[in-house]
Amino acid sequence: MYKFRLISGKKGMIILSLTQRHTVVTGGAHGIGAAVAKAFAAAGDKVTILDISNAGRSTAERIDGGSGLCGFQQVDIADPGAVQQCFHHLADQEKQVDVLINNAGLSSFSPLETTSVDDWDRIMNTNVRGTFICIQQAAKLMPSGSSIVNIASTRGLMSEAGNEAYAASKGALLALTHAAANSLTEKNIRVNAVSPGWIHTGNEEELRQIDHAQHLSGRVGEPQDVARACLFLSQKENDFINGENIVIDGGMTKKMIYEH
Repeated sequence: MYKFRLISGKKGMIILSLTQRHTVVTGGAHGIGAAVAKAFAAAGDKVTILDISNAGRSTAERIDGGSGLCGFQQVDIADPGAVQQCFHHLADQEKQVDVLINNAGLSSFSPLETTSVDDWDRIMNTNVRGTFICIQQAAKLMPSGSSIVNIASTRGLMSEAGNEAYAASKGALLALTHAAANSLTEKNIRVNAVSPGWIHTGNEEELRQIDHAQHLSGRVGEPQDVARACLFLSQKENDFINGENIVIDGGMTKKMIYEH
């Protein structure tokens, strides 16, 4: 995706310069993050994948296909120093960040009574603190009109037993989203969230008809559903959407399900 930039020319002429956007996707090695990175590269953005796993390198190479549109940096977003160093490197390489997709996150399910403080901190440090640090660092490199999208979850809105840490972290992301939107409004940087529901990243054959039937849309979600929402929110013409959360769940959280 490209954007126009106004440049003053000779004799008062106005020149339109077409510049390529730079999009950073955290947690882009697999699943939703990989689909987001692929979608933005297909739209013409230059994409940098950040991931703790070196598998992000092969994902970037596969998306890039020799086009020069997709790169990779290995980083643990729960490590503040590593994130700061990573964005310093991006500043040297790309000069700016136009779009940040905060997708990196951990999930954990365990009984409330046996969830350790270490497990709680591990989830929070990646899902919440890591996202905050990435926003903080990316904002320094963002020009006016840039966009940040945080990948939250419907778990931040509804829950089930045994996912206290994960649900709390995603609820915190929703609060972080509208807080950061307020803080960055003077820089004209928008911050929104996407809350995916059931997004299947495995083989279609693993799903049962009853799984699809839980959704008003008649199917379980795909990573591309989330990627399209991120693209939509990143587009400048949609700049009246700010500080919001868009639920991408096929209507699952709106459907009453009764056991017979």
